[in-house]
Amino acid sequence: KTEALEDKDWVREWMDSFQPMCFGKRLWVVPSWLEAPHADAVNMLLDPGLAFGTGTHISTSLCLRWLEQASLENTELIDYGCGSGILAIAAALLGVSKVHAVDNDKQAIVATIDNSHRNNIVEGVIKAYLPEALPELQADILVANILAEPLLDLSFKFSELVKPGGKIVLSGLLEDQVVALITCYQKWFDIEKPLIDHEWGLLIGTRRA
Repeated sequence: KTEALEDKDWVREWMDSFQPMCFGKRLWVVPSWLEAPHADAVNMLLDPGLAFGTGTHISTSLCLRWLEQASLENTELIDYGCGSGILAIAAALLGVSKVHAVDNDKQAIVATIDNSHRNNIVEGVIKAYLPEALPELQADILVANILAEPLLDLSFKFSELVKPGGKIVLSGLLEDQVVALITCYQKWFDIEKPLIDHEWGLLIGTRRA
C-alpha cells in the first residue's frame, strides 16, 4: 500500500528536520540520534514521542529558559504535569537534588522514567507519580506547564506544596489568561512581572510565609 510508504517517508523527513535546540546559555535538548553540538554544555537527550513535550512548544521553552538561569543546587522540585519528563530531567541535570514528577497519564510516568535513564540521572533523583500518589511534602520550587483551567483548579493544592519563600513557575497559559491567574495565585504568592513570548505567558511567584 502506498499509505505505509508515505508514513515512513514522513517519519524520516521529520527526523531529518529535528535539530538540537538551545535554551538560555548552556542547556541543550538533543534528539538521541544526533551528536550534542557542545559536549561541555548541559545536554539532555530526548526522543520526540507521543504528544509529549520536546521543548518545541513556547510554554515548555519558557520553563526551560527559567530553569537554566535559576539557582537550583540542592533544591527539591515538583514538576506537575510532567509529560515526557523534559522539565524534570532538565532540573536534575541543572543541579536539583530531588524531583517529584507528577502526571495523570500513566504513559507519561513511564516516559519520564525511561527518559531519565537515557540521561543517566542517578536512580532515585527523579520519582514519578500519579497525582493521588504524590507524598505530602513542601518543595522549594513547583513548575507546572499545563493549561490555565487546571492551573486555576489546582491553585490551593499548589499553595500547600510550596514551602514559604519557595518559587512557583506556571506556564501553558495564554497572554489573555495571565490576569486571572495572577488574581488567583496572589492570595498565596508574590507574583513577578509576567514573561510573555508569542502570546504565551510564564508566571513566577514567591510563596509568602
